[in-house]
Amino acid sequence: MKILVTGGAGFIGANFLNHLVPKHPEHTFVNLDKLTYAANLASLEPVAKADNYRLAVIDLVDFDGVDRAFAEHEPELVIHFAAESHVDRSISGPRAFIKSNIEGTFNLLEACRKHWEPGQGLFHHVSTDEVYGSLGDEGMFVETTRYDPSSPYSASKAASDHLVRAYARTFGLRTRITNCSNNYGPLQFPEKLIPLMVLNALEGKPLPVYGEGLNVRDWLYVIDHCEAIWKVVHEGEDGQTYNIGGNNEVRNIDVVKEICAVVAEQTGKSRGELEGLITYVKDRPGHDLRYAIDATKLRTELHWEPTETFSTGLRKTIRWYLDHPTWVQQVRTGEYRKWIEKNYDNRG
Repeated sequence: MKILVTGGAGFIGANFLNHLVPKHPEHTFVNLDKLTYAANLASLEPVAKADNYRLAVIDLVDFDGVDRAFAEHEPELVIHFAAESHVDRSISGPRAFIKSNIEGTFNLLEACRKHWEPGQGLFHHVSTDEVYGSLGDEGMFVETTRYDPSSPYSASKAASDHLVRAYARTFGLRTRITNCSNNYGPLQFPEKLIPLMVLNALEGKPLPVYGEGLNVRDWLYVIDHCEAIWKVVHEGEDGQTYNIGGNNEVRNIDVVKEICAVVAEQTGKSRGELEGLITYVKDRPGHDLRYAIDATKLRTELHWEPTETFSTGLRKTIRWYLDHPTWVQQVRTGEYRKWIEKNYDNRG
């Protein structure tokens, strides 16, 4: 089978390809990626020379480029990871999110409609729990939870979800959607909470926490997410949505404190001194209080379970960053440093 993976040089896409390309030599994986600031070809070194891996550098907003990729590679399956995904960036510059997440998804769907006969091919759309909005102290998101996005990022993902469903209903396109909770693990660009805190702790820099750090997220180890997607692609039902969660609800402040504890344990630094670096900064607009995923449907119908607890996954993640300083330096460009300074250093 020929599988087109969009955004394969990003965090989740790269983990997906590194994990599955060696396991499945019977499939050809084509990575269609724009190579934005958050993409890193160094993340794909394990598969870069594999016989069943290809790279096509294309912006999804360019329909002609997407169309050429479909004509050249003739994919039978599309797994759509590509997206602008950082909420803070969507607040400071929402236009890129509208173009990439909505128009880019639209172009992919149009290419599928053009190149596939009715009933042919499968479009798997990777989405987020943020489309559901915010929870109070109780309750969990299920697949039928009403959409209520709070940020330009989550609104753009909600729109792309609706497009996928509309193409299934209107044009008969075979589609499946997964909505996942917060991912973490190796290869994550250090604008996101966990790698930012890990690297700042290692360098003795402030650990910026929004508000009082009481926002709650359900944490999902990235390889568990990749395995769930593979399950849905091969065993799921067309037209269905599956929530993927790690069953690990943790307050942001507790995430940061556990990072301090593990970094101290693995480096010999003082846990107390690391926790002393915690700096509370002005909260971001529209910051959802709590996310919690109910993955009962995925567990009962497809028999998937996460293998990592937050503690085991976090230890693996921190160890990976400690063991890969070259990768860290490659992604910490001037653009990244300017972003951190703009969005965290001046928000006390």
